[in-house]
Amino acid sequence: MGSIVISIPADVELALPKNIGEKEEPKLSIFATIVSNLRQLQKSQQDMRKLLHSVKVAIALVLVSLLYLLDPLYKQVGENAMWAIMTVVVIFEFYAGATLSKGLNRGLGTILGGAMGFSAATFAQEVGGMGKGNAIIVGFSVFIFGGAATYSRLVPRIKKRYDYGAMIFILTFNLVVVSGLRAENVLELARERLSTIGMGFAVCIFINLLVFPTWASDELHHSTAHKFQVLADSIEGFLESYFRLDKENLKDDQPSSISSRCKSVLHSKSKDESLANFAKWEPWHGKFGFYYPWNKYLQVGELLRELATMVLSLKGSLQSPRQPSSSLRQSVKEPSEAVGLSLAWSLRELGESLMKMRRCPQENVILPKLKSMRLELSSMVSPVSNFGPLENIEGLAIASFVFLLTEMLEKVEELAKEVEELGELAGFHSK
Repeated sequence: MGSIVISIPADVELALPKNIGEKEEPKLSIFATIVSNLRQLQKSQQDMRKLLHSVKVAIALVLVSLLYLLDPLYKQVGENAMWAIMTVVVIFEFYAGATLSKGLNRGLGTILGGAMGFSAATFAQEVGGMGKGNAIIVGFSVFIFGGAATYSRLVPRIKKRYDYGAMIFILTFNLVVVSGLRAENVLELARERLSTIGMGFAVCIFINLLVFPTWASDELHHSTAHKFQVLADSIEGFLESYFRLDKENLKDDQPSSISSRCKSVLHSKSKDESLANFAKWEPWHGKFGFYYPWNKYLQVGELLRELATMVLSLKGSLQSPRQPSSSLRQSVKEPSEAVGLSLAWSLRELGESLMKMRRCPQENVILPKLKSMRLELSSMVSPVSNFGPLENIEGLAIASFVFLLTEMLEKVEELAKEVEELGELAGFHSK
């Protein structure tokens, strides 16, 4: 395999700051500058989205406060206007899918809780009258329905999507059935509260879905595609640091910054699951229709986290006190760097195809390239390899490093197949 020669213009090197006794590489400085600029841009965009969300919440609160402030509206709803304000405060979320999820859960929980509470209160009045029998029946109803609804919140499938609705059911049921002991017209009380809750829900949905909506589906799609780029940059950075001959340069901040980005991928499971749950509630918009395969995004994200653990293991090889000799390390430098370039290229190609929602030619391009690299690495750790028997510590260290690269190649192959399946389910275009 031929060597890869990268020419660096002289003017780029002169423009770099140099400290006495320390050599700084232009490639790393340019890479760090680009990453820093991208982070600043993403941070400013996120801050703008947060500001916009705050403004939308403020507008919604002003609109529902008109039920109190305007006399004609206050005469219609009375003190029940507070339920509209509470609804806006509780269900207005950052993502449109989260708002819709909470709103529908609150509406369903309120309707079921109100209906069951009204039925229980009516039954108590008919059977027990207004004496102690009424209170006993109401208490028994609260115990049965409250306990059953609380138990349902502990069921994983219900807790994942309907936990808030179950909680609202418990609240509404207790308010309606207990109020029936003191109120004469329970049905009118439930109707007024439900109408004001519906007003608050309508305001939230109108503003959050129609005024600069923030879609959880877009966030999940872009964050998953961005993880491919993060891991590709991390692999290149760690391999470049590993093959430096100057050990003093290993003490710089480059490996730490790379590992922090890998850890962000590693710790993204909870966020991905929340975004996928919210995305399932969102209506058809843009590129995403109904029954979109969001669960497939979770499977791709799980493989990316497994790959991130392998990339972080490279940091352990980099920081190990038992480093192989320079000559032994240089014997595997050329094929290892070729593997790193193939891994980075494959990850970027998969991430770009996912971002642009186009089919990636993995069967004809990516998979054959990865398989050939894996076979070459496997031959390096054979008994007849060019760095001798694996009985000493240096040989074991370099063999474990090569084995880790082999595992990363296999994981990227799995990722390529998962992305291809996602494209088939989601209907990605061919070009």
